[in-house]
Amino acid sequence: MGMNKEESPSDFILKLQAIIQNRKDESPEGSYTASLFQKGIDRILQKVGEESVEYILASKNSDKERIVSEGADLVYHLLVSLSANNLSIEDLSQELQRRHGSK
Repeated sequence: MGMNKEESPSDFILKLQAIIQNRKDESPEGSYTASLFQKGIDRILQKVGEESVEYILASKNSDKERIVSEGADLVYHLLVSLSANNLSIEDLSQELQRRHGSK
């Protein structure tokens, strides 16, 4: 599932979002993502909170390796929470574009 040389980071985020949606729809056995959806929004949001705290601590300690690792965990769980609410990264992007245009 790694990135190929022609794939940009933003392309991979969209690919990951599609994989998350597939896990939500198909609920394959043994899938961590599917298990999050099965446990419900409270568990998903708990993970967003936990990863946020871990990201904050890594940033406070200027631990670049952990910042990247915890940031990736946070983005992943954010994508799961968006999917749980029938939203997508495009919805966030549109809001950021709207804000940028209003300045």
